Amino acid sequence: MIQRDVSLKNYNTFGLDYKADCLISVKSEKEAISVLKKRESLKEQLFILGGGSNLLFTKDFQGTIIHPEIGGIKIAEQKSDHIIVSSGAGVIWDNLVEWTVNKGFGGLENLSLIPGNVGATPVQNIGAYGVEVKDLIEKVRAISMIDASVVDFSNSECRFGYRDSIFKGELKGKYLVTNVSFRLMTNPLLNIIYGSLKEETEKLGHASLRTVRQAVINIRRSKLPDPDLIGNAGSFFKNPVVTKSVAEIIRQKYLGVPCYDEPSGGTKMAAGWLIDQCGWKGIRKGDAGVHDKQALILLNHGKATGTDILKLSEEIKQSVSDKFGIELEQEVEVI
Repeated sequence: MIQRDVSLKNYNTFGLDYKADCLISVKSEKEAISVLKKRESLKEQLFILGGGSNLLFTKDFQGTIIHPEIGGIKIAEQKSDHIIVSSGAGVIWDNLVEWTVNKGFGGLENLSLIPGNVGATPVQNIGAYGVEVKDLIEKVRAISMIDASVVDFSNSECRFGYRDSIFKGELKGKYLVTNVSFRLMTNPLLNIIYGSLKEETEKLGHASLRTVRQAVINIRRSKLPDPDLIGNAGSFFKNPVVTKSVAEIIRQKYLGVPCYDEPSGGTKMAAGWLIDQCGWKGIRKGDAGVHDKQALILLNHGKATGTDILKLSEEIKQSVSDKFGIELEQEVEVI
């Protein structure tokens, strides 16, 4: 379906009412290939928009937006100890997580209630409660935005990093993800050691895929605002990774600072804690504000512009830099 001069308000979780010259929704890989083969007839600037849960528009988009709505979840392969589940890029992420939990397939339960669609998960390498999706992705199927060829990327070819992948780096904007395959466990090993997850799970009874998923949902709902009720894009900043020596200096000055050792040898600091220490939690400037329960989340209270939110984020970054000497990096993509 092709729409012209279309409002993007319902296509981004900040609820920002900017417009796009053209928006094309594709419901199958075949449709996507057909559209991209006619690239020369499209507006020169192309942009792929999934669930819009990790974007900040700051102006109208002068070009064509391609919106994948490719559905379908299926079992692609089954072995004694694992199973490969294949999902269309347009499937709502939490619907996939719920499907796998109901089937008894383990791996995705800690990633419950993360907003967005399946197609964005390998791009962002989403993660929560000690789990990153990179450890579960088998392959990513995508279409070249240049010549409409179809390519299957193995896990290693995706070059995953912390909230990062090849699709955010050298291949940014060059491929449209159509399908993602996940390697899940048929005999799940539960991971409930992160934060308060173990305690919340135990409140629900015996630890299982269902109780872990519900515990994650309960925690997220208690701390995070619903984008359907107030505009936000979840975590606005990445948790910074610093050297152990820098982390130790901060530990000595601020008792109880939450930080975690990284496989890379560095230490991951909690960005929300750093922001909170700078006094931002609950602050509102016009209709742009900081969530009063989690300082990592910026809000649109109704009439904020993308520029208002971006300006607030820059002020926050500067204050964290001034106080701790740590440079925060935005997790959301600014358009």
